[in-house]
Amino acid sequence: NISHIHLWTVIPSFCHRPLEAPFRYLFGPGPSNVPPRVLAAGGRPIIGHMHSEMFGIMNDIKKGIQYAFQTSNNMTLAMSGSGHTAMECALFNIVEPGESVLVAINGIWGERVAEIAERMGAKVHTLVKTPGGHFTNAEIEQALAKHKPVLFFLTHGESSAGLVHPVDGIGDICHKYNCLLLVDSVASLGAAPLLMDQQNIDILYTGSQKALNAPPGTAPISFSERACHKMFNRKTKPVSYLLDMTNLSNYWGNDGKPERIYHHTGPVSGFFALRESLAILAETGLENSWKHHTEVAEYFWKGLEDLGLKLFIKDKDLRLPSVTTIAIPEGYNWKELLAYIMKHHRIEFTGGLGPSVGMLLRIGLMGYNCNKANAAMALAALEDALKQCRMSKA
Repeated sequence: NISHIHLWTVIPSFCHRPLEAPFRYLFGPGPSNVPPRVLAAGGRPIIGHMHSEMFGIMNDIKKGIQYAFQTSNNMTLAMSGSGHTAMECALFNIVEPGESVLVAINGIWGERVAEIAERMGAKVHTLVKTPGGHFTNAEIEQALAKHKPVLFFLTHGESSAGLVHPVDGIGDICHKYNCLLLVDSVASLGAAPLLMDQQNIDILYTGSQKALNAPPGTAPISFSERACHKMFNRKTKPVSYLLDMTNLSNYWGNDGKPERIYHHTGPVSGFFALRESLAILAETGLENSWKHHTEVAEYFWKGLEDLGLKLFIKDKDLRLPSVTTIAIPEGYNWKELLAYIMKHHRIEFTGGLGPSVGMLLRIGLMGYNCNKANAAMALAALEDALKQCRMSKA
């Protein structure tokens, strides 16, 4: 009887005012500012997640991911969640409890993968270098021969350090030892060259919110035939129902069955936005996008050096074009610098992440934000902060 129900008498105060979100220049490592075309796509009226029109949009997304990844893999889709969702999807579906996994750690993303694999009962082996370090193919092969893992993880764009890792030859080495190659391209896709099929990558994933410039919340992923064979011939079920590729492959129309069966409610608006962001990347062209990110990054790097700042990654060829890292200048409090720039310029830069905290500043110019005008704006904000925030050495 509802007459006996006593509701709270105080209505939350936020109900009396409209939603407000400030405009900021998102020049950190992500998310990045979303272009009007993608915002408009995400604002279109909702349709049902099992409507035929939605399946058509999902098919468009699959084709867009295949282009962005440079793959013909049928098992290509977008996860309903951030890049971490794709990371967990890859591990949960490929690795079974007790199997060996080799993880390259040169920043936070390798650390995350190692923890997830450990939590699910894998035997985790690591190759570790300090932030900014990279691994030679010989080092990787030696570890593969020693540990005989079923999966090797490598971060292509290590955003916590600003490093883009060489990938050539690593897939071939993994296959020599009957190991699958898993690559994280969340911070690098569309900004630095990566060719899934040509470089023999077995599982590749990225996020929507970096150079793709869609809102956070969707994560493209693709599995090679070799990965699918391992994934669909498991002895045990994956630990996650939501991320079980047996179900997801049907939801995305990848399993060859005539009917898609309900599994979960996908982020309809997020898929609208992702579809449009992939269309923009395809219209631009991958090679044009890579070239543009490199040109803007080089312009930005010169400007930073002209300010007397030191780039954290010394080797120009190993610098991530989408996320530049700067060694914290001597005599400055990095938190004070970032707070000043946010307050006076409405620009977001960030500090380090995970093992790189206290070592560097991170500035991202990717996708829609990647142009020389924004680079000049970022340089002017840094120059102002360096003048105003100088700390006493006394």
